[in-house]
Amino acid sequence: MRWRSGRRSSNIEDRRGKGAGPKLLGGGIGTIVLVLVAMYFGVDPTPLLQGMQESGTASSSGSRPTEEDLKNDPLADMVAVVVGDTEDVWNEIFAAQGRRYEPPTLVMFTGATRSACGLGQAAMGPFYCPADRKAYIDLSFYDQMRTRFKAPGDFAQAYVIAHEIGHHVQNLLGISGQVHQMKQRLGTEEANALSVRLELQADCLAGVWALRADKARNILEAGDIEEALNAASAIGDDTLQRQSRGTVVPESFTHGTSAQRQRWFRIGLGSGDPDSCDTFSVDRL
Repeated sequence: MRWRSGRRSSNIEDRRGKGAGPKLLGGGIGTIVLVLVAMYFGVDPTPLLQGMQESGTASSSGSRPTEEDLKNDPLADMVAVVVGDTEDVWNEIFAAQGRRYEPPTLVMFTGATRSACGLGQAAMGPFYCPADRKAYIDLSFYDQMRTRFKAPGDFAQAYVIAHEIGHHVQNLLGISGQVHQMKQRLGTEEANALSVRLELQADCLAGVWALRADKARNILEAGDIEEALNAASAIGDDTLQRQSRGTVVPESFTHGTSAQRQRWFRIGLGSGDPDSCDTFSVDRL
C-alpha cells in the first residue's frame, strides 16, 4: 500500500501507556467470550462491558501526536494517513449529497481505556463507540492479525480502520440508531441477523473507501486487495466458530460468514458507491 505520501489526520488521540486497565471478572467463560469477540472487527462493546468491573486506572484522555511523533512511529503514522484518507473520501461523498461530514477521532490505546460506551479492552479488538463518535484500537491487534489470524499486510490493517470508520458513517446517517432500536424489539436470533447486516454494510463501505482512495492517490499495490479479502475471510463468523468450537452455529452469527464479508467488501470496491451497500433490503447476503 502506498501510504507514505498521504495527508496525516489531526483527529488522532494517543492514549498508549496512559494507564493499566482492570482485570476481567473471574476468567472462565467470560474470558472465553471476550477472546472470541477479539476476533471480530467493529464489535459494539456495550453488552460486554455491562459485566465487567470499571475499577482501575484506565485513561480516558490522551495527546494529539505531532508530525514528529508520527514520523518516529511508522505504524501510528500509517494509521494517521489512513484516517486522513477516509476523511477525504467521506467529505467528498457527503458534500455531493449536500451533507457535511463530521470526522471521528481515532483513539490509540494500550490494554484498556474508557469510552462513552464503557470500558474498552484490547481483548475486544478494534471498536467504534457511537456515543462519543470515536474509533478505538490497540495497535497490538495488528500483531494478532499477522500471527493468529494469518492476515498480514498494511492494506489489511487499513481495512480494519476503514471498517470502523464505516460504522461512523452509519452512525452519522442514522442507520446504527435505527438498527439499535429495532434490535430492542427482537429476539436474540433476529437481533443477531440485523447485526450481521450492519457489519456487512461496514465492510462494503470500507470497499467504497478503498476504490475512491485509490482513484485519488493511487494507493493500491499488487496484492493489497488480496490482503483485505484474506483479513475479511479470517474473521468470518463461520471460520472463527469452526476454529474455536469445531462447529458452526449460524443463528449466533453477528458479523457474517467469511464469504459474505469478502462479497460485500468486493461490492463496495467494485462500485465506489455507498448506495450499493444497502445490505438491509436484499434477500441474499
